[in-house]
Amino acid sequence: TPISRIINAMFFSVIIPTYDRRQLLRIAVDSVLQQTDRDFELIVVDDGSGDNSYDELSLLKSQFSNFRILRQENRGVAAARNAGIEAAQGEWLCFLDSDDRFRRDKLTVTRSYIERFADIKVFHTDEVWYRNGAFLPQKKIHAKADGDAFMPSLEMCRISPSSVCIHRSVFDDIGLFDESFPVCEDYELWLRLTLRYPVKLVPEPLTIKEGGRPDQLSARTGMDEYRALALEKLLACAPLTPEQRRAVAQTRDTKRKIFLDGCR
Repeated sequence: TPISRIINAMFFSVIIPTYDRRQLLRIAVDSVLQQTDRDFELIVVDDGSGDNSYDELSLLKSQFSNFRILRQENRGVAAARNAGIEAAQGEWLCFLDSDDRFRRDKLTVTRSYIERFADIKVFHTDEVWYRNGAFLPQKKIHAKADGDAFMPSLEMCRISPSSVCIHRSVFDDIGLFDESFPVCEDYELWLRLTLRYPVKLVPEPLTIKEGGRPDQLSARTGMDEYRALALEKLLACAPLTPEQRRAVAQTRDTKRKIFLDGCR
């Protein structure tokens, strides 16, 4: 069934994929359940955790009717997010990584922008970053995209999964996360998305991101191998203009060189 044809029971669906993050997960979940906008459902997708995450969440779930927990064998974050997308009943889908959290007015402010910009189907917010508990200033290179974000997204992710809010119909158009990508699955999706859709930045730091831990996917080596694969996939399948094709090919070659130099 196309994602957009599911009857929308609420305005937002918030999807949290998780794997063995019991302590941090509770903080992420609480940040959603405490939102000032109450027109949402929360879906936690347990991707085969072995740390009793499910048992602890089940006790909390009994207190909230808009809280669902899905369990699956360990298949990776892309598959976990896709399971949440396919189960979601909201019109607008938000994602939150299990080591991040929302500010209490995240959904309220996002809704106000959705109502102001009725022709936009992809929104994202600014963020606050912490590493090992200390505030981490962001560099200019990490500036969030606003408007046509395809070209800026080639070099690095200009959208964070924990900051984004996407109309459900977008996934019928571009497809879901590519489950063959164990890392950089967000980079690959953002390329397909920004090629077709403009994005609107909500210039308020409504998402708090935690970093500096070895269990994060972004801490893995060889990331540029998968970025190059994402760009190669785009060259093979996407309707690119000549200018876009040149830029994608050039960026692919750069990513390949970075990866090969690292191997050497």
